Amino acid sequence: MTQYVYGKNVVRSLLQDKKKVYEVVMVDGVKDTSIEKLLKEQRVPVRIVGRKKLEQLLPPSVVHQGIAAKIDDYKTYELDELLASIPSGKQPLLVMLDGLEDPHNLGAILRTCDCVGVDGVIIGKHRNVKLTPTVAKVSTGAIDTVKVSMVTNLSQALKSLKKQGFWVVGADMHNAVDYRSAQYDVPLVVVIGSEGFGISPLVAKTCDYCVKLPMEGSVTSLNASVACGILLYQVYNSRNPL
Repeated sequence: MTQYVYGKNVVRSLLQDKKKVYEVVMVDGVKDTSIEKLLKEQRVPVRIVGRKKLEQLLPPSVVHQGIAAKIDDYKTYELDELLASIPSGKQPLLVMLDGLEDPHNLGAILRTCDCVGVDGVIIGKHRNVKLTPTVAKVSTGAIDTVKVSMVTNLSQALKSLKKQGFWVVGADMHNAVDYRSAQYDVPLVVVIGSEGFGISPLVAKTCDYCVKLPMEGSVTSLNASVACGILLYQVYNSRNPL
């Protein structure tokens, strides 16, 4: 199966990484010399169309910047495949997303995961956002560098990981310790809950402990991708002190 992804940064990243691109569709009059140079070098077919024609190929109301690329559907991995890909000697770090629904949040989380060297992201097959062109655009290429595993049952996946030596840390306000006081120098799974409801009860029961971010103002929670970014950089800081 194939799909169209859109946006100049996404298309440029695909070409720079020499990913398989079946064609690029551009709106008549759109110019980008760096992309055009890559297209010529890699001999990728280019189709020039009107704006309405391009919009017919894409989801409604997206910001496509007048360009899209036809590629294979994004690859997902079995959990065993993801674990086998972790370099020998590296302290493993995984992120699990429990019920995340916003593709912008998933894209931003993948981008942060790439930055801090996360080994993979685990999402559920049901009631979770999937890998979409919007996720790809927000991730600015990280959708191709961070492995994503889709599992049927999140709590069962966590139980399996715990048997293999992983500790599970949930981001939650209930019965939680300050995120700065937790230990992160172990094989770790960081669990982030949904935007509206947080971590589900079954998944929360499987966590070894939960951490919370201090809230000094009137707002009681952070955006899921922001909270995930703060936690991942705390893990990075604890594992790579100055």
